Amino acid sequence: MLAMPALASAQALTAISIGGVPEESATPALWARQSGIFRRSGLDVTIEPQNSGSAISAAVVGGSYAIGKSSLVSLIIAHAKGVPFVLVAGGGLYDAKNPNFGLVVKADSPLKTAADLNGKSVAVSALNDLYAIGTKAWMDKNGGDSSTIKFLELPISAVADAIAAGRVDAGGLIDPELQSGIDAGKVKWLARDFDAIALRFMYTGWFTTMDYLAKNQATVEKFVRAMRESSAYVNAHPADTVDVLAKFSAMEPARIAKMHRISYATALDPRLIQPMIDACAKYKVIPAAFDAKDMIASGLR
Repeated sequence: MLAMPALASAQALTAISIGGVPEESATPALWARQSGIFRRSGLDVTIEPQNSGSAISAAVVGGSYAIGKSSLVSLIIAHAKGVPFVLVAGGGLYDAKNPNFGLVVKADSPLKTAADLNGKSVAVSALNDLYAIGTKAWMDKNGGDSSTIKFLELPISAVADAIAAGRVDAGGLIDPELQSGIDAGKVKWLARDFDAIALRFMYTGWFTTMDYLAKNQATVEKFVRAMRESSAYVNAHPADTVDVLAKFSAMEPARIAKMHRISYATALDPRLIQPMIDACAKYKVIPAAFDAKDMIASGLR
């Protein structure tokens, strides 16, 4: 008899699968699962790592994932192309007060200014990604000419070595690769280039399709409420999440504990999204800017 309430509670849970690239902005979802926040919200959530945002998007469209995490740039491009994705929960925040991204050069490089970077080569994870946009924005805001930059696609894990070997002049890095490259004496800061986009903005987000939302609004609302609660907790207790992030991302706990931990959006504020849309339009990643509210799911509680 004592087991019956627990069994009934388990049966009441809605099972969903979600996916994300295994990097730090997945932490609130990981914590929500480990801490029981998802279960208390009525959800049995399976979180799967994927290697790319395109794989996640395809899985969301195909119904393998109810909800996915993607870079905001990818979602902005999808929206501009008419793909029926909508943001349902906030992701990672860039904050100039605690920068975890940076434009770096070789440790003994003479490059010091935006103008010094004119005509040079810059490593980014993908053409027209956040790193490329940040570099262009910083160049143009500080006396350089972004049109002269030669961008080279490299995995983030290879950027510091490529710079140290002289194969590329500069590159965009995020922690833990950023701090590791600096600690190893391979690279040094050139600029906090993302400050040129905005001093604070959202760079990843959780999304679903308009069709899934229409058919499963109650489930999405449970996810949203759980993510708000978890994000608030993680913002206040980053040390508690080291082990769960290490397991999901395959990073060593010591590296995570040492790196700059990011903060997370506890609500979908259009003001944290618009700067990225405007930068994408300025650098022709999308044809024209649009209102950030158009990307956000409406009617969620």
